Amino acid sequence: PFLNTEYLGIIVDTNNQLVKHSPLRLKKIRKAINYGFDRKKMILYLRNSLGTPAESGFVPMGLPSFDTNAVKGYHFDPVKAKKLLAEAGYPDGKGLPTIKLLTIDAYLEMGNFIAKQLNELGIPVQIEVVQKSLLLTMTANSTALFFRGSWIADYPDTENYLSVFYSKNPAPPNYTRYSNPAFDALFEKAIREENDSVRYRLYQQADQVMIDDAPIIPLWYDKVVRLVQPTVKNFTTSALNLMELRYTTIDKH
Repeated sequence: PFLNTEYLGIIVDTNNQLVKHSPLRLKKIRKAINYGFDRKKMILYLRNSLGTPAESGFVPMGLPSFDTNAVKGYHFDPVKAKKLLAEAGYPDGKGLPTIKLLTIDAYLEMGNFIAKQLNELGIPVQIEVVQKSLLLTMTANSTALFFRGSWIADYPDTENYLSVFYSKNPAPPNYTRYSNPAFDALFEKAIREENDSVRYRLYQQADQVMIDDAPIIPLWYDKVVRLVQPTVKNFTTSALNLMELRYTTIDKH
């Protein structure tokens, strides 16, 4: 695995003018989107199975706290998505305004795949392609309501992922402007905890609290492929995708 979670982010700060007038302010709409498309098919057809469907939390495979039994995310369930739509006041999507998803050109095909499946459920999604530099500026300034993002680990610890949702952190890294006292309390307790197994459980609980609030739509946990010549020996891999060459040798015989 490669410590990178690909996701769609949603600003959830109701003080933001973009949020006040958007159906994305409703948790049930955000959850309906999470249930509304098939991650497994997306990975199979668009990524040639390179990656694992993100059906747990934000924390990716490759970190010791990752546990699909401890953190339950979302899977493709159109029946549940339609039920949530109706409960939110938009039966079969009737009256639901078009939701704009900002992405970059490299992810256009992925965006179209998601939009097509959501549209079939009655969730109208329009894809808008922007330059990467503009999208980075907009997410940093909290002017991109619904956007595609990636989080690649700076260091191999769960704290690096969950700090993205800590309310005392600005954007970046808290691009969704997520705030939940229950999450904050678990996160703060975890970073003070010295016992690893206890710390991992606290991180799992925090991840679950956040994923239940659905400020993001996790897409996939990344993998990396390396092709190595048979003559190369002792070449080790890293979940941070760093090359460690100190012990690598080339067999010339």
